Amino acid sequence: MRKKVLFCLIAIGSLLMCGCGKYTEKDIIKDLTKKLENTKGYHLTGNLEIVNNEDTYTYDVESSYAKDNNFRVSLKNKTNNHEQIILRNSEGVFVLTPSLNKSFKFQSEWPYNNSQSYLLQPILNDIKNDKKHTFKSKDGNYIFTSKVNYSSNPDLVKQEVTFDKKLNIKQVLVYDKNNNVMIKMIFDEVDLKATFKKSTFTLKSNMVNKSTNTTKPTGKLEDIIYPMYIPTNTTLTSQDKVDKQDGERIILTFDGDNPFMLVQETSSYSDTLETIPMYGEPELIADSVAAVSDSSVTWISNGIEYYVVSETMKADELITVARSISALPVGK
Repeated sequence: MRKKVLFCLIAIGSLLMCGCGKYTEKDIIKDLTKKLENTKGYHLTGNLEIVNNEDTYTYDVESSYAKDNNFRVSLKNKTNNHEQIILRNSEGVFVLTPSLNKSFKFQSEWPYNNSQSYLLQPILNDIKNDKKHTFKSKDGNYIFTSKVNYSSNPDLVKQEVTFDKKLNIKQVLVYDKNNNVMIKMIFDEVDLKATFKKSTFTLKSNMVNKSTNTTKPTGKLEDIIYPMYIPTNTTLTSQDKVDKQDGERIILTFDGDNPFMLVQETSSYSDTLETIPMYGEPELIADSVAAVSDSSVTWISNGIEYYVVSETMKADELITVARSISALPVGK
């Protein structure tokens, strides 16, 4: 009788030990969710690579979050040191270009309305929203693969997210339909207990460091930049160059089945903080954060301001045109 009781106790103890020792996929998601819900703020730094046609653009990224819904993402292009900041606070969502003292303001749900490779909330939401996501444990890391939602770039279909054993994020790889890595975000610093001054997320404080930015306004257009992508049955019909008070402007008009206009003009520094209201979303298109609406894409690259405008084309095709414009030599 004693032997039977001892055997049962050993068996029950073994089952309990096995059950307690197994850290499941559901446990990981639960703990990640709890970490984000309980944190007062986090700070992430890392390196971002984006493949666009034949080019690869690289950024130094600094992401900051503080309750409630305060976000600041600094994206500094490694080739030309051009910095832009995506900011969310109680006043709205902004795309800032400190070197020109200019900003775009959006009434937007960013960063929750699309996938983002450099912010924890959208990354975790993508994993949780995909009921068919996959999970594996490899080399001491936890790896999730899930669908993504890049509404302006439907070619991007999935992401692979790696966490270490302490549930600190290590990297995000975003793949296209052909299983090519198109976005690579590598994190080198993760602080889930970060605290910030209130000024970290104000518009004014983020525009005062313009002296540290090496991107300078330019008064002359050295070359005309043409899009590499033009919609079917659409051709360039006119090309006009005009002088403006502080520089030059070139207007390219394309007519046909999908007419549009491409404007490129020299940028100028604004003596007073200039905030331009936009109906649309911020979008990282190549070497710059663009302001995207239903009928236009606006961005600044290498000291030149660009506008792609159409009354008939959809936003995703306008973005395709914008992405095909490369005015800057980039690193491979």
